Amino acid sequence: GPRMRPIHGSPYPLGASWDGHGVNFAVYSEHATRIDVCLFDDGGNETRVTLRERTAFVWHGYLRGLKPGQKYGLRAHGPYEPEKGLRFNPNCLLLDPYAVSLDGAESFDKGLFAYELGNPEGDLRRSDKDARGVPLAVVIDPSFDWTGDNKPNVPFSRSVIYETHVRGLTMRHPEVPEAIRGTYAGVASEPVIRHLKALGITAVELMPVHAFVDDSTLRDKKLRNYWGYNTIAYLAPETRYRTEGGDAVREFKSMVKALHSAGLEVILDVVYNHTAEGNHLGPTFSFKGIDNPTYYRLVGDKPRFYFDYTGTGNSLNVRHPQTLELIMDSLRYWIVEMHVDGFRFDLAATLARSLHEVDQLSSFFTIVHQDPVISRVKLIAEPWDVGEGGYQVGNFPVRWTEWNGLYRDTMRAFWKGSGGVAGEVGYRLSGSSDLYQDDGRRPYASVNFITAHDGFTMNDLVAYEKKHNEANGENNRDGNDNEHSFNFGTEGPSSDPNIQSVRRRSVRNLMATLLLSQGTPMLCGGDEMGRTQNGNNNAYCQDNETSWYDWNLDDDKKALITFTSRLIELRDKHPGLRRSKFFKGRRIRGTDTRDIMWFRHDGAEMSDEDWKNAGTSSLGMYLSGKGLDETDEEGNPVFDDNLLLLLNASDLDLDFVARAPEGGEDPWEVIIDTALEPSAGARGDEKANEIIPPEARTRMFARSLKLLRRGTQPVRESFYSRGSQT
Repeated sequence: GPRMRPIHGSPYPLGASWDGHGVNFAVYSEHATRIDVCLFDDGGNETRVTLRERTAFVWHGYLRGLKPGQKYGLRAHGPYEPEKGLRFNPNCLLLDPYAVSLDGAESFDKGLFAYELGNPEGDLRRSDKDARGVPLAVVIDPSFDWTGDNKPNVPFSRSVIYETHVRGLTMRHPEVPEAIRGTYAGVASEPVIRHLKALGITAVELMPVHAFVDDSTLRDKKLRNYWGYNTIAYLAPETRYRTEGGDAVREFKSMVKALHSAGLEVILDVVYNHTAEGNHLGPTFSFKGIDNPTYYRLVGDKPRFYFDYTGTGNSLNVRHPQTLELIMDSLRYWIVEMHVDGFRFDLAATLARSLHEVDQLSSFFTIVHQDPVISRVKLIAEPWDVGEGGYQVGNFPVRWTEWNGLYRDTMRAFWKGSGGVAGEVGYRLSGSSDLYQDDGRRPYASVNFITAHDGFTMNDLVAYEKKHNEANGENNRDGNDNEHSFNFGTEGPSSDPNIQSVRRRSVRNLMATLLLSQGTPMLCGGDEMGRTQNGNNNAYCQDNETSWYDWNLDDDKKALITFTSRLIELRDKHPGLRRSKFFKGRRIRGTDTRDIMWFRHDGAEMSDEDWKNAGTSSLGMYLSGKGLDETDEEGNPVFDDNLLLLLNASDLDLDFVARAPEGGEDPWEVIIDTALEPSAGARGDEKANEIIPPEARTRMFARSLKLLRRGTQPVRESFYSRGSQT
């Protein structure tokens, strides 16, 4: 028909844009000789339209009369010369790199390879079979009623992040309607929001929701890519999290709006370091077939092969302006159109690799820094990759926060009783000033965590000494071998009440340490209810009850939720626990009291020898309520109670001196004691009921923690108080 003859159209914006009368298509390819848009009707019939215009390497054309809901793919013509890095094959249907909505999942059966499978020459011979296995892109009407949507804008210093998985969070939740379990709508459901609000969380960090695919090796084992670090479309939400027959884009937007109205921010875990197309023998979904040398880091003298800094087959070529533009356009799209509040960048060191070295001032970070949209949201780096020099904790630019892997390893080792880590513990408890103080950043640049999706859950950390990943089908070879975990004498579940008790206490120690440290705490979702993966520390392919949260809560699990919410509430009420400036260690107004002081259990100040002593397994951290050096929203100085955090990671009960450097007669009040079993029903407000005169001793159980307060003023309800529970 006449509508199949495109008119000139525009080279911008890239992708398919509907203007109310028709659709403009624009596709970047430097090396293609021709680009076809392939329109599909509901019967799967294909109509090909050649984009005849080309401006600055963008092929474009406008089709009148096309409407939202139109499904399409691309075919790219050009040389198939893998040894030169060119992999064009018009027999392969391709996904638009700028697709914003997909119509479903990939199909290996319908063909996804540009080369002849089973040929001894590997990928060198082009396949002549029609390969239509990619998901089709869908033209959308982007309008959405955002009326009343306000981004919560919680300052980093007040943030408590909850890392979770869209599907795993609700698949087994009895109060979430069955039709929306495992979906964006499930995350936004009333029972889930109620739980997060009662806990005191401020931000939900979702594992990857950019459209991703299952790799063939997992499919052959009847497993799924559950975690989703296998992206194929950077602007499209994953369709497996929509409701049946639903619209993933609208359902994602509705989820964000619902979370925002409850005061919760949405942070996305994004994977801009590699894609699902793998190495030279991998499938062709999109970038590889549209412009391989533009989008990927190819090996200089052997461009048939790919650089691999991520252990996943390829690395995106962030040195190329178009690839950089794709990443920036994607980030801006999720902020502006989808209203998200921030990003956690997977293996972010890869993005910094300009040549080989990790270059902090690479073009990626420079552009982010000056971008008026992206630079204003929360930016969190996972500061490592698998390449040489890939461990970059503490080296990211200002405006970035980082997952602090040193925090995780130090706190696990300390509570395991490993000895020799006291000096590290001091740095990690007080905000990791050794990593972040001299580069213009603040304590909250350290995103502290004990556990994350990758590794043991907190429950399993104290129940397993070895990983148990047999179900992953790799003979237990995958996953980390050094978890600093401890099982207290029995591997896995135990019926011994003593082992059960010390494990529960150990979880409380870890949880309290995390939430009472300076920095930004990140909880691994489910840890607050004792979630287990039965010792699997790499459950990336387990889309089943191994990974799904069990909401069937017994008294112990309810008690842990209560305890966790109490800790978060204390953190919120006490500005001394979430400083926005580093400690100076200086004296306060002519007294001998400093803003932070460290004590041995006998009351003496910690010496250099104590910090270095391999036997040091207990310490006290004193925080002066007058040493905050901060002001509130009105510019008035902020004060807090004096706080004393006591940690005993040894196997012995110890008498700790409750030092009171500021003098006076007021007693210390114990507000957290992990040696006490919290009760399930209570709100967690019950105090330990222990009052200690200044400079007197308090008995500390082996492997326990106490937080003491000494009032300088009544505890003021926080400016960001919980508000009414939704």
